[in-house]
Amino acid sequence: MDASPSFAVHEQEPPRPWHSLSPQQALQACEVDAARGLDAAAVEQRLAAHGPNTLPETPPKPLWRIFASQFKSPLIYILFVAAVLAVALGHHGDAGVILLVVVVNALIGSAQEGRAERSMASLRRLSALQARVQRDGQEAMVEARELVPGDILLLAAGDAVGADARLIEQAQLQMAEAALTGESVPVAKAVAAVSEDTGLADRNCMVYSGTFVSAGRARALVVATGEHTEVGRIAGLTTAAVEPPTPLERRIQQFGRWLVGAALGLFVLVVLLGLWRELPLADVLMVAISQMVSMVPEGLPVAMTIALAVGMQRMAGRGAIIRRLSAVETLGSTTTICSDKTGTLTRNEMTVTALWLPGGRELSVEGIGYAPEGALREGDAAVPADDAALLELLHAAALCNDAELLPPEAERSAWSVLGDPTEGALRVLAAKASIDLAALQQAAPREAELPFDSDSQLMATRHRLADAPRRVFIKGSPEAVLRLCPAGGADALQAVREAAEALAARALRVLAFAVVDDDTLDGGFEALAGRARLLGLAGQIDPPREEVKVAVAECRDAGIRPVMVTGDHKLTGLAIARELGIAHEDDRAVDGAELERLGEAELRDALPHIAVFARVQPAQKLRIVEALQARGEVVAMTGDGVNDAPALARADVGVAMGITGTEVAKGAAKIVITDDNFATIVGAVEQGRVVYGNLKKVILYLFATSMGEVLVLMLALLGGFPLPLLAVQILWINIVTEGTVTVNLVMDPPDGDEMQRAPVPGDDRLLDRTMLVRVALMTPVIAALTFGWFAWRSGQGVALELVRTETFTALAMCQWFNVLNCQSATRSALRLGLLRNPWLLGGLSLSVLLQVAVIYFEPLNTMFHTVPLPPATLLTLLALTSGVLWAEELRKGLLRLRRGARAAKNLQPMEPSE
Repeated sequence: MDASPSFAVHEQEPPRPWHSLSPQQALQACEVDAARGLDAAAVEQRLAAHGPNTLPETPPKPLWRIFASQFKSPLIYILFVAAVLAVALGHHGDAGVILLVVVVNALIGSAQEGRAERSMASLRRLSALQARVQRDGQEAMVEARELVPGDILLLAAGDAVGADARLIEQAQLQMAEAALTGESVPVAKAVAAVSEDTGLADRNCMVYSGTFVSAGRARALVVATGEHTEVGRIAGLTTAAVEPPTPLERRIQQFGRWLVGAALGLFVLVVLLGLWRELPLADVLMVAISQMVSMVPEGLPVAMTIALAVGMQRMAGRGAIIRRLSAVETLGSTTTICSDKTGTLTRNEMTVTALWLPGGRELSVEGIGYAPEGALREGDAAVPADDAALLELLHAAALCNDAELLPPEAERSAWSVLGDPTEGALRVLAAKASIDLAALQQAAPREAELPFDSDSQLMATRHRLADAPRRVFIKGSPEAVLRLCPAGGADALQAVREAAEALAARALRVLAFAVVDDDTLDGGFEALAGRARLLGLAGQIDPPREEVKVAVAECRDAGIRPVMVTGDHKLTGLAIARELGIAHEDDRAVDGAELERLGEAELRDALPHIAVFARVQPAQKLRIVEALQARGEVVAMTGDGVNDAPALARADVGVAMGITGTEVAKGAAKIVITDDNFATIVGAVEQGRVVYGNLKKVILYLFATSMGEVLVLMLALLGGFPLPLLAVQILWINIVTEGTVTVNLVMDPPDGDEMQRAPVPGDDRLLDRTMLVRVALMTPVIAALTFGWFAWRSGQGVALELVRTETFTALAMCQWFNVLNCQSATRSALRLGLLRNPWLLGGLSLSVLLQVAVIYFEPLNTMFHTVPLPPATLLTLLALTSGVLWAEELRKGLLRLRRGARAAKNLQPMEPSE
């Protein structure tokens, strides 16, 4: 049946309760034949009406807006004011140089932002989803973005669902819906309609975009695409979430406001002093402009952009794509990491770790994941391969099972499971006991089955065996299986219940196994009641990733508190959290219902002792992140599911998984981990701290330089001297001399103790007390050496142009020595060595060559008002300006001596009391 125009143009607002319609009613509503599917004309018509099956995305910023956004900085505003004043005074060359600085900074920032977005687009292309559909009577593979309402999806184990769909046929279908609901255990599906008010997680006749088939097969009718899917609605929540400014953005804004005030105040002061000295107004304004330019570290915006870009590139090499540059630094300030459990902290691979056999025998199972490696032990001894009780249990586990264990191949680098992870773990268990699974299935072929039923919590299969006519193996929850066992032997049944409870208390998912000899399955499970013989219990857990425990320990050493936010049961989550070191003994778990009962104040007070949030909904995850932020925490949120997306967007920095992560999660996050390894977050935090530390080195260097220039000019103005430096010479110092080393100073390697430091406080000042103390030493030394030379040479009657060239060169040399000072606050620059950072060595070499050019190259002489200097003068200036290095080396030496004396005093044994 072809689609009618009425359906094709019908908007999906409001959504229909497809789960309450029968399959035939749904097919009639969509006007499609389940056997043939849509024809090409119907597909084209519906695609035009409903649009491509893609999630709503924020339109990419046009290039001009990205470029314009680079000018939103108080530092840039000051430069614009200086440029306008320079034009007004007729100094067009100076104005042009100032504007050139601004434009270059904007171009660099735009290029780096564009590069990050292109990396993310490349990741999206790699993860494009394919779907198998029935169209025009033929099976076809199409891109998921081409699905339309009315398409017939053909689903098999391992397939991802590309759109919301109503089941019309199914055979033992089980869906992994952790990405949507947070439920780590696959959900059994059915075709029968459910009531209209049924909750999302219980609509068993529906399959949803973003989930995948873990077992079985099905045909399903697409009923919603794009923004009308459940995933699309959550994406709407994500779009509505307000992104907070990062700590770096707040600090730069604060620092910029301070500089604006200081520069304007200095401008007014210079004008007043000039008028007091009755100097010509044009000359006074030129001095004031020079002071404004000196006050502003022009290299700071560029250095900040490059520092973050370098961090982004280094992190990309370690498996992370940064979607927003400032997020690199934010990780360095992170105090709390909210992490999803399934697939992020754990392997998302169920593993049997414990067995219980009748008679009270307890066995442990070694190994994790799907690799069939690990021994079965009873106490310290290995269990014999011919243990009859164990073999009977393992045969039941392997045969009453629809999963398939797949060995590594070209397409798969590791062992994997096709089907339900719980059943896959049972197949792995049998393989660990050296059971040949293929031979077992041939020796005991399945004749009939009762598929797993969520109401009965049971599954049964009948097999023909060589040593027995027929056998029925039963698998299910302990309570359900025990109901099929004989009522006699109350003590024995109680022992089984106690064993099951003991396993459950260890946060294991417990399954019981039983057998009925020589029987049929025609009467259903009721016919087996009272006839089953218990074979034993198996306890499973989704094991933690091996590297996560180390990563959590490193996070704690770095002053970062990890918190688990999961859709799983709170006992399971708490057990995993304790094993990983996320939860301590006095920490507790809170589920969604308990969280709902807590008021905002109660939640904030309880947060320090809550290590696990379980069974939470997307809105509750947002509430958790916001409550942590209300306590002053800088929150990182890691996750891969659709249900993580709103909190990923609201967190200070969201970290999504690149392989298993949904498109919604990736779009909401600021960082995407391409290898899905939680441990990568530790490297990201370290790199964030390296970036911030290097940025503070640059700020110290630039600010000390700027203050030195200001002090030199102020001393000249107060002392009645002519300008020791012209505006273009100041700009050369600020752009060329500083620029060639600042962009390389941000390339400094890690100091090695970044992960032993506390997180950078959210209100940390860019110029803290320690840095101000260093500035208070560096600035007077730079000014004394530079102005002292200018005053001495001016007093000798040397030509002003020559004295200015010497002063200009002396100030440049001061910057060369000072950049070595700024590499470390305590370690000697002589011991660090230039080879530690070859980029800095290259920058210094380039700066020296350019300074030689501006002194000896005639066109530059004219442009920058310089004259050639005798080589002897250069050597004299070099020796003089090295005092900048020796003064800071003296401070560092005294600091090390003081710290050494304090440490020695603490190590001295106490004198015995008299």
